[in-house]
Amino acid sequence: VQLVESGGRSVQAGGSLRLSCAVRGFTFDDYNIAWFRQAPGKEREGVSCINSIDRSTHAANSVKGRFTISSDNAKNTVYLQMSDLKPEDTAVYYCAAGRFSSSCSNYVIDEYYYWGQGTQVTVSS
Repeated sequence: VQLVESGGRSVQAGGSLRLSCAVRGFTFDDYNIAWFRQAPGKEREGVSCINSIDRSTHAANSVKGRFTISSDNAKNTVYLQMSDLKPEDTAVYYCAAGRFSSSCSNYVIDEYYYWGQGTQVTVSS
């Protein structure tokens, strides 16, 4: 089982990025998929997610209206489109997958079995 993130890089504030998470080794639709991020010295926080049960999506208040999660089932890939980036968005971004019945928007880290290696996003002012 693998989750492989890509797309992170350095950008100026106000810019856009699209992160990708390639999912390999399990049935994509059976899992809740989430993006988390962790900035230096801070706890890992949930950013956006897709619920497996109905494919509904959620975005944290800090990114609502700027970040959009989507998936391409044919490619087994989840995307995080990020726009109007701010310096406070600087972090390592991780995608994660888990099978649980509660809403993915709770962002309970222990419910996510599988994690990618992370991709660095740096936003400069």
